[in-house]
Amino acid sequence: MSKRIIALILSLLLVVFCFAGCKKKAKTVESEPSKTVESEEKNPNKVNPYTGVQDLAPELFEKRPVAVMINNITTAQPVQTGVNRADIVYETEVEGGVTRLLALFKDIEKVDRLGPVRSARYPYIDLALGHDAVYIHCGQDPNYAAPHLYDIDDISVETDYYATRIPNGLAWEHTLYTNGSTLWGGVNDKTDRNTTEKTDPWQSFAAEDENISYSGTVANTVTIPFNDPASFVYDSAKGLYTRYTHGEVRTDYVTGETTDVKNVFVLNTTIVTYPDGVHRQVYLDGGTGYYATNGTYTQINWRKGGQNEGIVFTDANGNPLKINQGKSWVYLINSTTTNPSFS
Repeated sequence: MSKRIIALILSLLLVVFCFAGCKKKAKTVESEPSKTVESEEKNPNKVNPYTGVQDLAPELFEKRPVAVMINNITTAQPVQTGVNRADIVYETEVEGGVTRLLALFKDIEKVDRLGPVRSARYPYIDLALGHDAVYIHCGQDPNYAAPHLYDIDDISVETDYYATRIPNGLAWEHTLYTNGSTLWGGVNDKTDRNTTEKTDPWQSFAAEDENISYSGTVANTVTIPFNDPASFVYDSAKGLYTRYTHGEVRTDYVTGETTDVKNVFVLNTTIVTYPDGVHRQVYLDGGTGYYATNGTYTQINWRKGGQNEGIVFTDANGNPLKINQGKSWVYLINSTTTNPSFS
């Protein structure tokens, strides 16, 4: 074989090897951007402004929150359902030494059954207004809550047929239940808007890996001595507080699930009886309080400005309070008669 033919064959082989190598290299370079895009799209969800957790579908981000009045008298506590799905729950006095709950949901449609629903009271309307929430109730006290309902989008569920009486072994007034899809239908039917401009975080949330706790203080149990004693007990395995009433764990009437929250707030305020001698006036201007998380607690300050403003927390020195991501329970207690304990 001549040298010229051998040289030609070698040249052809060199071109083939070079072409194969270039193709392999190009394939490697092209694969890198796809990995980056996949990483960026790993969690497309939005941050829930009430929990700080990035688990909210984008289409729900501007959805208007819904706040529901829940019966909390002793006999009704065992038949409560849906409360454990709330992002934030407020609890304070109404009348006769009992409390009611205001359960706030960013996405009300996730709740299958909710109740028992009870009537409106003045301070809960203000708390709902602070979140631009649609306020859900069944009736209202005529002297104080009724005039205040003109200030808020509200739905009285039984009057508007957005709830049903479901027998549960208790008296008629403790049997009214609703569900999330029905309530959201009511929001669309009865209000002028179903979106909100209040999308900023409810509070300043810590990063997921911060997991705030406070050295030198212990709050494995937070006890509020209402007439119906309430408490939260820290479960270190869950990293959450579990709700108890009368010393017994409170489970969901339908699902049997416990109510677990990451943050427990106890806010001191002034509570007096209205001139009618029955209903309770809860002042929402501000005061001192406590923040419990991860089996520890710290002293805080709080304030609420106008009726359309939310509660703001600061530390004992007046700096913005950073809180852990997760659900929250907020007690508003009479500072002169109710003394919380931490143990």
